[in-house]
Amino acid sequence: MTLFGTAGIRGSAVDTVTPELALAVGRAAGRDGEEFVVARDGRETGSALAAAMEAGLESAGADVRRAGQLPTPALAYASRGRRGAMLTASHNPPTDNGIKLFVDGEEYDRDAERTVEERVAADDPSVGWDRWGDSERVSVLDDYRDAVIEYAQQQGAPLDGLRVVVDCGNGMAAVATPQVLRALGAEVVTLNANVDGHFPGRESKPTPETLEDLREFLREDPEADLGIGHDGDADRIVIVDGDGEVVHEDTVVALLAAHYTDGSDAGDPVVVTTPNASGRIDEQVEEAGGRVERVRLGALHEGIAAARDDTEVVFAAEPWKHVHTQFGGWIDGVTSAAVISRLVADADGLAPLREPVTERPYRKVSVSCPDDAKAAVMERLETAIPEAFSDAEVATEYGVRATLPDASWVLVRPSGTEPYVRVYAESDDVDALVATASEAVEEAVEAES
Repeated sequence: MTLFGTAGIRGSAVDTVTPELALAVGRAAGRDGEEFVVARDGRETGSALAAAMEAGLESAGADVRRAGQLPTPALAYASRGRRGAMLTASHNPPTDNGIKLFVDGEEYDRDAERTVEERVAADDPSVGWDRWGDSERVSVLDDYRDAVIEYAQQQGAPLDGLRVVVDCGNGMAAVATPQVLRALGAEVVTLNANVDGHFPGRESKPTPETLEDLREFLREDPEADLGIGHDGDADRIVIVDGDGEVVHEDTVVALLAAHYTDGSDAGDPVVVTTPNASGRIDEQVEEAGGRVERVRLGALHEGIAAARDDTEVVFAAEPWKHVHTQFGGWIDGVTSAAVISRLVADADGLAPLREPVTERPYRKVSVSCPDDAKAAVMERLETAIPEAFSDAEVATEYGVRATLPDASWVLVRPSGTEPYVRVYAESDDVDALVATASEAVEEAVEAES
């Protein structure tokens, strides 16, 4: 597919995700559903793209429910029992935008995306003029926030007295996370809590570097227990401790996975994650009596559906993004904020919650690679990585992953949204693994240049 990546359609609003494309995608998607709820994040280009999406959907015969600006998880929640279209580029720069499609609370799978893409390429016409859909305004946010609050109250302990600092990044978390945490009893301090599509406070992608203001605030506030950072549409979450240190994303997944596994009555509880996820997740899940299954990045919903054929999926996650399967089938940073805060309150601090997790050195680096060279580069790496790690067990189902005899591992895979090949590694000698794998990637890129 050329339109859809690992997280829907995403790219420059100037020459890729244009109103023309939104119109065509809406017309293609609208043939499959009688009713769509449509929302957008705070980007400057969102209003025009939403209007074009709505026009395309209606001209294909679908009725549209216009929900305005929402966090992506709120739109997913609203798509239960119908379909949804979200105009968002998540953590990308303000010049970008994107399209995510949902059905009954879950992102479209690859087959559904492929059908939409084929219809766009075929330039399918509108239905007859007398079969066009109509539209109306709907209110979603209050119901979503109430549902998150009710669900979170089943986890952990009350937040009375917990001081949480939330950096909303001028994104859609500003209308959800602080309100939910306050309703749960927390004392909440906010940074960048106005919605602004220019992202003036910091870059939309929450990283240790872009969250420096949050980290500094936590260092200087002796009363703060926890820091939370979100991206532009509030599906991602970063956790920062009271000393201003970012908690590794796989540690966050591990403690959530252990919590849900331990609380399950299933005979064979499963956590679904991705090939780049740390072995610390497996250790915590197995200690709690469950097991881990892996699926390609961007396909947690597909992995959940496949695993559910045989057992209960108690949690699913890839770095920064969590699916609370008992609540819904979508990635939800707001729910993660609420649940993690209550687990911290229950453990009387973040440190005791993290203590059981063994944190080995882990690194991720990005090697520049043109989008049109990725396929050829990855084909070369299917040979180069086994040669570089001759004593490793190699799997090529989701990129190229080499697992060494001491359980160290390295994974190389193409980014689905940016012009990079990613290198992930976990080992006591992680720098050596990363250096060897990165050199192999650079040589493959150079060979295809």
